[in-house]
Amino acid sequence: MEKFMAFMDKYITPYAAKMGAQRHLVAVRDAFVAMIPLTIIGSLATLINNAPIKALSNFLADNTFGQQIKSLNGDIWFGTLAIMALLLVIGVAYNLAKSYEENGLQSAMIATSIFILLIPQVAKIAIDGQPAVEGWGFIGVAYLGTGALFTAIIIGILSTEVFIRLGKLKQLVVKMPEGVPPAVSRSFAKLIPGMLTVVIFAVAGLLIRLAVDGQFLTDLINKYLGIPLSNITDTLPSAILIAFFIHGLWFVGLHGANIALPFTGTMLTNLGAQNAEMIQNGAPLDQLHVLAGPFFDAFVFMGGSGVIIGLLIAIAIAGKRRRDMLALGLAPSIFNISEPVIFGLPIVLNPIFGIPFVIAPIVTTIISYLSISFGLVHPIIMATLSQTQNS
Repeated sequence: MEKFMAFMDKYITPYAAKMGAQRHLVAVRDAFVAMIPLTIIGSLATLINNAPIKALSNFLADNTFGQQIKSLNGDIWFGTLAIMALLLVIGVAYNLAKSYEENGLQSAMIATSIFILLIPQVAKIAIDGQPAVEGWGFIGVAYLGTGALFTAIIIGILSTEVFIRLGKLKQLVVKMPEGVPPAVSRSFAKLIPGMLTVVIFAVAGLLIRLAVDGQFLTDLINKYLGIPLSNITDTLPSAILIAFFIHGLWFVGLHGANIALPFTGTMLTNLGAQNAEMIQNGAPLDQLHVLAGPFFDAFVFMGGSGVIIGLLIAIAIAGKRRRDMLALGLAPSIFNISEPVIFGLPIVLNPIFGIPFVIAPIVTTIISYLSISFGLVHPIIMATLSQTQNS
């Protein structure tokens, strides 16, 4: 055990700590966190419209008032989950710029402009079974929703980095005379960097289309990054690896969930939103992703990381020396907050409690994944779960 701890301290802990504080990953994480209210209401609207309850389905389909509710829920989905990528590029660019102490709003606007100019301006529309008509000035939902999340992250990061670096070149800064309002002066100071950033990405997008037979950036990213990563993520080994990674970091005193969120949050939110979209379009349950959305929050993090609620129940039944942990950790665990027990027991660097702390979530992950795979449990059709984030 001492050799294992020495290995973790030397090779894992320092890099994990740096990764958890890396500004680009933090920007992505905070952008997803900021979207939680929208993803929750969008997921709930989708859930109501597609709940496996016959009475509710009949009410929404046959009752006039129910039809209006279904239409309302469809509007909510269209304004939330259907534009997740657009919301994400704003959040990533804003948070990244603020981490540099730069103008977050301006960076977000530039990133949004670039995101829009890099997607198709032409879409095909079919109405009431008529032949599809192609028209200019339409944006397909596929380029604004879950299918473009990876594009949103890449554009949010790259456009902000280019804009900030160009803004630091004195030759490109426009200086306004004294007496000009500060807000106007700040905007004009970054006038040329902002214009150049948009032009650079517009030219890059054009070159990409010319080089790959008219395909757009989102199409390429989905083909070579998004789809392969989604296929790799939605597997039992990936689920086990994520559970082990998160709880292994907790064992050495690092906030595993927060460090993993920029990676797991992107993938799982994407898959959960895809499930919601597929259900919205009438897909059968056996076509939905298993490891999706709040899979870990719903099935693994019971009481917080490490299935802490199980430990507290064991202490209540058989624990004689550590009953003080019940007073300290029971109430927080109801809201999936496990830090009081993790650091108070302690579990950190304590192999007696640490080993089951890591193994128990892996067991619940395996049981949950297989239960959904064999049809015993309904797949998750929400991008985010409406509860306190686990810790």
